[in-house]
Amino acid sequence: MFWKKRVYVDVAAGVSPNPSSPHAEGRRSREQLEGARRDIARLTEVKPDDVIFTGGATEANALAILGSLRAVRENRISSLQNPASRIHALYLPSAHASIVENMKQAAREGVEVESLPIRSGRVDTEALKKMLRPETVLVSMDAVCGETGIIWNTRAVAQLLRASRGPGEGRVLLHVDASQAPLTEKITRAHFGAGLMVLDASKVGSVRGIGALIASRTIDIEPLYKGGGQERGLSPGSESPELASAFAAVLRAAAENRETFRAASERMRADLTSRILNIPNISINEGRTQAPHILNLSLPRRDTDYLVALLDEEGFAVSTRSACETDSQTGSRSVFALTGDRERARATLRISWGPDVSSRDLDRFARALIKQVAFVDRDSRG
Repeated sequence: MFWKKRVYVDVAAGVSPNPSSPHAEGRRSREQLEGARRDIARLTEVKPDDVIFTGGATEANALAILGSLRAVRENRISSLQNPASRIHALYLPSAHASIVENMKQAAREGVEVESLPIRSGRVDTEALKKMLRPETVLVSMDAVCGETGIIWNTRAVAQLLRASRGPGEGRVLLHVDASQAPLTEKITRAHFGAGLMVLDASKVGSVRGIGALIASRTIDIEPLYKGGGQERGLSPGSESPELASAFAAVLRAAAENRETFRAASERMRADLTSRILNIPNISINEGRTQAPHILNLSLPRRDTDYLVALLDEEGFAVSTRSACETDSQTGSRSVFALTGDRERARATLRISWGPDVSSRDLDRFARALIKQVAFVDRDSRG
């Protein structure tokens, strides 16, 4: 019997085969990629074809916002309608920068953009009802605020959007960034009432460089850039089967452990807050419903950037606001949108933890925080 050794020369040594390649190695990569897509589809209760892999939540949010809004304009052109006729979109002002900044870009492209009204830690649906117009086509918000941990009332918003349209009228798409949700919330599209939903592997585990936009083919989306036909032509470029598999694995683990983690985090949050509320002039920034593993504090008239550095020396990694906005000189945009208090927004501290953090760890953190705030207060008094 003669055996012919396969010689693989399609890519450089050490690089995985391109899942678009037709040979056996490429087909194996394709099966790995599609297996991950099926796993994520099962977790989100959608069709596999609805899962579009991206480089992360930032790309996915941009694709959801700019891609869908540009598609509206392109459809008007193709149907000989006036492409300059008004398009209206709304967004949550406390949302991640990739929502806020892409809405600003949409405004530069001629879309009329407004902020969603907030009242008592929820989108004010009564006020929103008055803001909706016949030309409203998109509402963007997050499921869980990454800074404050507020769980937003996406389903109430979705219900209002459905009720706002009569038979034959175009729908208003609800885009939900659910990146921060998987550790404590269900991540099905129906759970959030979303037409477009975004996930990011780095918010669930240690996997970086991949996210997903969940979107049916019935929703028209224009790609942000051109290239190959990968991911329905919406995210061109060679996919990474390994990252996709790791993404599916961390989402699956989060789903399996969600109830246990949530219950433990509720107890840990209660213990932590009972300890630190003895700190003078401290406020908790939260809404009616809350992700228990995210705690946002305001410590007015303290330098919380300095406090972050002091806690870092003690071995605790906390932040003042989203890492995407650490250069901001005006404080936390999310806290200001929630409270309207500029001083409170300038002096925030964001604390969060995952399944590997214990009650003992948070007890140590509480002691360190109390000590370092007292130090900052003494230092400011000279």
